[in-house]
Amino acid sequence: MMAFFWQGALLLSLAAAVSVYADMKVDCRPDFVTVVWTESRPQADPSLFRLGNCFPTSLTAREAVFSVDFNNCNFRRMVTGDQLIYTNDLTYTSSPDSHILAFTHPVVCAYERPKDWPYLIYDPVFNTYGHGDLVFHIGLMNDDFSGPAESTSFPLGSFIPIMASVAQKTHQPLLLLLEECVAASTPELQPESSIYPIITNKGCLVDSKISRSKFEPRQKSSEIKLSLQAFRFALGEEVFIHCKLVAWDPNGLDNTKKACQYFKDHGWELLDNSAYSNFCDCCDSTCKSRKIRSIASGKHGIAQKAVLGPLTITDVNS
Repeated sequence: MMAFFWQGALLLSLAAAVSVYADMKVDCRPDFVTVVWTESRPQADPSLFRLGNCFPTSLTAREAVFSVDFNNCNFRRMVTGDQLIYTNDLTYTSSPDSHILAFTHPVVCAYERPKDWPYLIYDPVFNTYGHGDLVFHIGLMNDDFSGPAESTSFPLGSFIPIMASVAQKTHQPLLLLLEECVAASTPELQPESSIYPIITNKGCLVDSKISRSKFEPRQKSSEIKLSLQAFRFALGEEVFIHCKLVAWDPNGLDNTKKACQYFKDHGWELLDNSAYSNFCDCCDSTCKSRKIRSIASGKHGIAQKAVLGPLTITDVNS
C-alpha cells in the first residue's frame, strides 16, 4: 500500500475498555494491523481467540496478540466513496467447561482511498444505515456469501443470498436478528402497497413453510445470512425487500426476539439454539411482546429499518 495511507488512517471501531474485565487495542498500519486483547479473568484462555481464521501470533497468560496483513485472516475489503475499509471480527470460542461465554468484537480499519484505486466494475446492492454508535449493513451476496452479488437478477426458484450485519463498536457483543421482512414493488411502503411476507411475527421465516428459504448457520453473532428462494411476486418488475433489523442482547432471546425457520416433518426451529425452539411455538399464531423496557432505551438492543433493492425476479419459462 502507498505510504500516504497511514496519513489518512482512521480507526472507526476501537473496542477499548469493553468491560471491567478486558481491554482491546487496535493499531491500524499502512498494510497490516495489530490487535491486542488483554484479559483479567483467570479462567479465560487467550489461545481461544481468533482474528477471522487466524490464531494469535503471540500469547501470554493474559494477552492474545495478532499482528497480521490485511491479505490474511479473511479480512473483508470494501471501497465506499473516498474510503477503503477493512473489517474483521475478533472472536472468543468458549471451552465446554468454561463459565465465560463465546463472544465477538468487530475490528475495523479505514483509509483514504488512493486516487488511482479503481472502483468496482459493478454497483452491488449493499446499503449502510447508522444508528447511534451502531452501523448496520444489508446486502445481496454471491452464492457462497464470500462477496457482493454481481447481478441483481434472480431466476424464479433460485436462491437470493442476503446478509445483514452490525458493526458494534464499543457495545457489548450483540446478536443480529431480522425481525420483519416483506417484499414490495416500491422503495417505500405505503398502506396500499402490495407486499409478499418473508419474515413476520417477530422473527419467524414464514416463507420457509412454502419454499426452501432458510437461515444459514450463523458464524458470527453480528451477522445473519438468509437464503431466500426467489418467489413469483412482481415477476420481471423491480422488487424491494423491506426489513427491520434488531441488534439484541444474546442472553435476552425470547418469543419476541428470535430467528425461527420451518422444517418439513419437524416444525419450527430456533436458529441459534434448537434446544430453545419453544420460542418459535407462537410462529403459527401471534408472538406477543413482553412488557419490558423498550429497546429504544438501548438497555437490550437497537432496531433499524432497512431497504434492499431494487432486484428483479425473472420467469425462466417466459
